[in-house]
Amino acid sequence: MDDLFPPFDPDPNEPKPRRFKPVPFRMIAPNMITLMALCLGLTAIRLAFEGKFEPAVIAIVVAAVLDGVDGRVARLLKGTSRFGAELDSLSDFVNFGCAPALILYGFALFHLRSLGWIVALIFAIAMGLRLARFNAMLDDPNRPEWKKDFFVGMPAPAGALTAMLPLYLHFLGLSFEKWAAPIVLGYVLCIALLVVSTVPTFSGKTMGKRVPRAWVLPIFLAGVATFGLFISYPFEAMVAISLAYLAVIPVGAAQYRRRAKLEPARLDVPAQVEPAQAESSSPGGV
Repeated sequence: MDDLFPPFDPDPNEPKPRRFKPVPFRMIAPNMITLMALCLGLTAIRLAFEGKFEPAVIAIVVAAVLDGVDGRVARLLKGTSRFGAELDSLSDFVNFGCAPALILYGFALFHLRSLGWIVALIFAIAMGLRLARFNAMLDDPNRPEWKKDFFVGMPAPAGALTAMLPLYLHFLGLSFEKWAAPIVLGYVLCIALLVVSTVPTFSGKTMGKRVPRAWVLPIFLAGVATFGLFISYPFEAMVAISLAYLAVIPVGAAQYRRRAKLEPARLDVPAQVEPAQAESSSPGGV
């Protein structure tokens, strides 16, 4: 019997089977938040098809909040990855491109038939182009550090939330009949153009890294008050935020131009210092 089934002795020179390395939870947590936001975006599309526009809009708002959270959690836990960046972009396209376009079409643009659908397509495609450009700019090594304070064009979450301003007004009692459909169409088209434009807008990504100790308690109180306002008057708050954001866009553009004018002055400083450094570091220098 031993001759038929000899004992198996593995070859010590044979490479061992590769085992998958365990993935740390800090890499999983941000992606789970992104997937939850994606589920909300898909649910918003379903609710829009059922004519439940109010919960659909709330789902998009919560998805926008989660979109702002996942990146900060990834940076806080040091769990950033290329996979997470790609997943976030795909989620943003669904949540802030496809879902708002379908919601707006089912709300008012359907009155204009094919023309309304074309504008809904333009909005969704503009959001996809904006996200593709954003990903391409992340790989630019020559981008100055101060430009991280600004986005090129309106960011995807802000574009989606401001585009749904007619819905907020409708929930507050303003009637949008068939005659208002061209107004909604023109407004959505303007937001789509802002999304793919090169107008600089504040990013806010570098804010909040360090908070003065004296501001901690006021920030807590302001956060509680803001949360209470959102709970009690959600759509009034969204109208105020949307209008305030649109009003701040010219301010951000002016701030960007001012800082861009200072950039040549910063670049000239090393050019003036280099000769002196080269002189002192040369073999004959003292």
